[in-house]
Amino acid sequence: MKIALDALGGDFGAKPNILGALKAIKKDSKLEVILVGNETVLRQELHALGYDKLPARLSIVHAPNTIDMGAEPAKECRNKKDASIVVCADLVHKHTADAFVSAGHSGAAMVAALFGMGRIKGVQRPAIATPMPTYKGVSLLLDGGANADCKPIHLLQFAVMGSTYMQKVFDIPAPSVGVLSIGEEETKGNMLVKHTVPHMREIGVNFRGTVEGRDVNTGDTDVIVCDGFVGNIVLKLAEGLAKTMIQMIKREVKKRPLALIGAILSMGAFKAVRNHTNPDCYGGAPLVGVNGVAIIAHGKSNQTAIFNAIKTAARLVEKDFVGDVASKMAALKPTFDSIEQEMHGEN
Repeated sequence: MKIALDALGGDFGAKPNILGALKAIKKDSKLEVILVGNETVLRQELHALGYDKLPARLSIVHAPNTIDMGAEPAKECRNKKDASIVVCADLVHKHTADAFVSAGHSGAAMVAALFGMGRIKGVQRPAIATPMPTYKGVSLLLDGGANADCKPIHLLQFAVMGSTYMQKVFDIPAPSVGVLSIGEEETKGNMLVKHTVPHMREIGVNFRGTVEGRDVNTGDTDVIVCDGFVGNIVLKLAEGLAKTMIQMIKREVKKRPLALIGAILSMGAFKAVRNHTNPDCYGGAPLVGVNGVAIIAHGKSNQTAIFNAIKTAARLVEKDFVGDVASKMAALKPTFDSIEQEMHGEN
């Protein structure tokens, strides 16, 4: 199995990408990683790490260009066919690689995957599926920001793809699904929620009803669907709140000598909580709905995050995630068509 890695993507350059790739091939003897990026830069970094020769199952595909972070992603991907993210997607499209991972420009990664690999037949909008740490384990939130505006049919398809992901990656036989709203009553919410909820019971997912923002991290629902505008706000709020809470706890502990002693004694518990909530442990967010496996990692990914992103990509390939989604989309096509016709009539 071959994973294409955008080896210069992310805020920290080649080093964490290469270290994550080396760990991945060391842990899994069936795995190969293709480092995609400027070959000169990559070989310089490999030399600095003590590798004058490429290790077995590690190769380089030269991609001299990169995507400018401040540029418009679609325009950049069209104009820079030799950019590393674009080349990664093309390798998957040509079946030279089975999946790709990038910690680079997330918008460009989405565009490159969509342009280069296309959509799974029947999928109207790909979505970013983001693992969220919860009290009970992990939930999946989608869309995490790919689609600011959505229709009910998009949320219904997100629910199907999210359920499939939780089945494949976390081995949950019948993942529970909820629609993010402003109340538990299904009569509440905006027009998107109100038009989506009644049809959730028609598509074969384990629908549990609407979910409030306070319930996102309880773990009572395995898959939570919403439009990308709301989803991205939820993600950024969770990130900011976690960092602020840690800073506040540290500040207050330093003010109290006895609290400092307690903190030292509780170090093991603090470390366990930090590990559970650390996004590096989940590697990245899959872009579900594209015709291939694409993992979008955080820009600040370290070697652990890259390793876990590669591992997740390999698992999705091994479990034939794309094929399973394609089968479900084909089976549900009459249902989706009927729902769309009904909604079109209402409008």
